[in-house]
Amino acid sequence: MSENRKMWSTKVSRRVALQGIASAVAATPILLAKTHSAVAAKMSKASAGYRGSPNGSQNCGNCRLFIRPSSCSLVEGSISAHGWCKLWVGR
Repeated sequence: MSENRKMWSTKVSRRVALQGIASAVAATPILLAKTHSAVAAKMSKASAGYRGSPNGSQNCGNCRLFIRPSSCSLVEGSISAHGWCKLWVGR
């Protein structure tokens, strides 16, 4: 077998495969921590277009993002169940 052919071989040794898996496992907590911190950041009421009154039948109380008694998973601060914002998601 020529030198070029050995260099471009598609066979992967067990050692190389295990090193790749170990690297992926080691990197997972780091990637998850960065993702969690990005998700944990909430936006302001103004950015979400929050208001203290409903939009027809849509209100924070019937939104999937609302956390009883008075918060939201995406908007910071105290949120009224009777309020509404542009991020509203029906249940």
